[in-house]
Amino acid sequence: MHADGKIAETPERAPRAGYRELLRNNRDFRNLWLGQVVSELGDWFTTVALFNLLLELTNRAQAVSWLLILMHLPAVVMGPLAGMLVDRLDRKRLMIVTNLLRAGLMLCYILVRRRDQVWLVYVIAASETLLVTLFEPARTASIPNICRKEELVAANAISSVTWSVMLTCGAALGGLVTALFGREVSFAVDSLSFLVSTWLIRRVAIPPHPKPAAPAAGLRDIADGFRYLHAHPPVLALLLVKTGWCLGGGLLSVLSVFGQKIFPVRGSGAAGIGVLFAARGVGTALGPILARRLGGERDSSMRRAITAGFFLGSVFYVAFGQAQSLPVAWPALLAAHMGGSITWVFSTVLLQLEVPDALRGRVFALEFALLTLALALSNYAAGYGLDVLGLDPRLVATCVGIYFVLPGVAWLAAQRLFRK
Repeated sequence: MHADGKIAETPERAPRAGYRELLRNNRDFRNLWLGQVVSELGDWFTTVALFNLLLELTNRAQAVSWLLILMHLPAVVMGPLAGMLVDRLDRKRLMIVTNLLRAGLMLCYILVRRRDQVWLVYVIAASETLLVTLFEPARTASIPNICRKEELVAANAISSVTWSVMLTCGAALGGLVTALFGREVSFAVDSLSFLVSTWLIRRVAIPPHPKPAAPAAGLRDIADGFRYLHAHPPVLALLLVKTGWCLGGGLLSVLSVFGQKIFPVRGSGAAGIGVLFAARGVGTALGPILARRLGGERDSSMRRAITAGFFLGSVFYVAFGQAQSLPVAWPALLAAHMGGSITWVFSTVLLQLEVPDALRGRVFALEFALLTLALALSNYAAGYGLDVLGLDPRLVATCVGIYFVLPGVAWLAAQRLFRK
């Protein structure tokens, strides 16, 4: 990127890092990745169990919408402060402490058994979100410290594929375990997964990162992050990519309704939710791998892929909304989330390459805060539309697909502006 804020073209990064070679040769990334595998598998056990619990106790889509809102909204308030802490504190220790606290919180879900106890689900979910707001920016900001520059695309693609595979396996297994053994077992599995993840992260050697020279100054530290973004518009545009996608994230509320009421599997709503979330997982796994193979790792290629990702999501969310059977809906949902994962992975890589290490925590925490605000707003809108306005879930899904044209056009226009 030039000093005037315009994008500078870079040559192909060589040699490309292979996925197996990265996991075999980079011990620190391997342990961080294994920690992600274990904890994210457990997360999806809990997610499916909670959706099933809320729909069973309340029979209202808004109950799921409020859960998703409270799983995201605290990050909006906490985000800037979290970024300052991630840049000031030991990132490895921060990940360990938050994992241990989350292990305890997962067991608290077992206490919820009646409709008048549903409020407890929301309190626990909001508390966990505060911890995730610290953990995720610390993890993302640490990856460039344990990987070489040419390994970053592969590392982030592996992380995305892992999230996707764990979604696919966790959602399917979570639905099966919840249906066969009960929700309590799913919550216990998730709690155990955080303990195993903590043990793995303890084995990661993360080099010390540059910390601000001045003593912690609260608002001044936070303001430094905003000043950096104001001075670098292309970085700000990258930071807003995920927010643009997540403004359509209200479809997560709609997916639970599709699984519970429109496409149940053998009469089981939990299994139906699991199958649809599995399609989402397969799509997000394939997206960045195929985009990397077809387009390479040039900056310009990754930026074009982000544009394509928005339009891919648009076309196939519309197709999902119009599908009349699960065999048609499932591949459409898969393809839509290929687009989402492309925008997610490549915007992350480009931010890791552009943002200085000393500011990385604040930038990623702000990104996380904005995308979670977008998810909260979109899930509230989806729940309101379904329960209060009585909209057909298929119509809501179709509208989400049409919406994705807007951030796609905005991103394309921004790239042309920065190149002038």
